[in-house]
Amino acid sequence: MNDTLFHGCDMAGLDSDTPIPVRIVAHQYSRVLELEYADGRVFRLPFEFLRVWSPSAEVRGHGPGQEVLQTGKADIGIASIESVGHYAIQPQFTDGHASGIYSWDYLYSLCENQESMWQEYLERLEAAGASRHAEPPAGAAQAGHGAVPGPASQTPVDDAPIDARSVSRPR
Repeated sequence: MNDTLFHGCDMAGLDSDTPIPVRIVAHQYSRVLELEYADGRVFRLPFEFLRVWSPSAEVRGHGPGQEVLQTGKADIGIASIESVGHYAIQPQFTDGHASGIYSWDYLYSLCENQESMWQEYLERLEAAGASRHAEPPAGAAQAGHGAVPGPASQTPVDDAPIDARSVSRPR
């Protein structure tokens, strides 16, 4: 299994000045999307971050003030990722959300602004009295809820990327 999901992307998103990733890897165990750029910069965007900042109308609404606060996404996964033309990717999240098209422009903006956007999200959650964690099903045992993962010795040596494939873009 090749760990490179998309390799050799050579066409920018909507702005021709936007850097484009040369390699994208979805790490399933750590739940991060790793984006590597030609200048050597590497960014790691958590799946949760990508899901709560989805560019879809379902999340962003159809105009200012129509945004929908995403809650309970701390354990979200990505089931698959499709390329969209030569300008974007479209992840399918494990909660069924698949309508967000992440252009190279938008992905790079997420990379550059991750810290401030994450803080904004946490502040919005707090103001709404909401949680990053999904509510357990009614009647479910609370024993492991919120537990800290086991010791590092239980961590796999390598993250297992999603069913990855190499995708070459025409030059």
